[in-house]
Amino acid sequence: MADKSKSSKNKQSSNLLTRRDLLKIAGATATAVVVTEVVTSGPLSAEAIQGIRREADPHHVSGEHQWHMAIDLSKCIGCNYCVRACQAVNDVPDNDMRWNVVFPERTEMGVDFYMNRPCLHCQDAPCVRVCPVGATWVRPDGIVAMDYDRCIGCRYCQIACPYDARRFNWKTPEGENPYQPQWGNPEVERRARGVVEKCTFCVHRIDRALELGLTPGVDRKATPACVEVCPVGARVFGDIRDVNSPISVFLRENTTFRLREEWGTQPKVHYVNPGRERG
Repeated sequence: MADKSKSSKNKQSSNLLTRRDLLKIAGATATAVVVTEVVTSGPLSAEAIQGIRREADPHHVSGEHQWHMAIDLSKCIGCNYCVRACQAVNDVPDNDMRWNVVFPERTEMGVDFYMNRPCLHCQDAPCVRVCPVGATWVRPDGIVAMDYDRCIGCRYCQIACPYDARRFNWKTPEGENPYQPQWGNPEVERRARGVVEKCTFCVHRIDRALELGLTPGVDRKATPACVEVCPVGARVFGDIRDVNSPISVFLRENTTFRLREEWGTQPKVHYVNPGRERG
């Protein structure tokens, strides 16, 4: 009987992120949860807005590949290498515009860790549903893409995103990027003033890699900059439709969770709980 009680206690302590912790993290990464409900189901919903529609169903998983990322919160040391590499490669000079953020957090059980949040590339993305001009959509491979030339800067997508993953470009991008060339060279053009920006999973690398026969998640230059640069291997990337890809292997071997799955957004970023509480 004592062994059974001990086993139950150990099982409970292994769930290091409690429901309250997950709510806290979601609150830290989003400021518009209530507004999201209004935008996606009210007068600004997709049904109410007469906008440009893509021919294909943006939420239909039809591609040959499905790109996912995993972040092991028990490994992350908060070095911010991923943040710097992202800003260099995607030419994001302004820290207020960061596409990838890392910040310190603590669970109810006293575990200090660093929360990481890129764009989660939701399969059923609220940002896609509210865009009135079709400037953002879910590609067949699952990446939530942006057409900056089509974007009109209405910021509906920014308000609708429950994870606070989008940034509005208030100023004309000028000056040198302080993260170049130490953390990488620019691989995409800077966005114009007046559009919303976000993490793309370094889609330019993925598309180029497939043309060259490289494997994203395996070949360094075919992999998102934040994953490639991590010194402790806290980030993993790949195609979940390939059972032997790094991400497929990782998800089989680790217990993971996704932020606020009950919202039905189906994010493509998976997390591993942080380590044990300090003694």
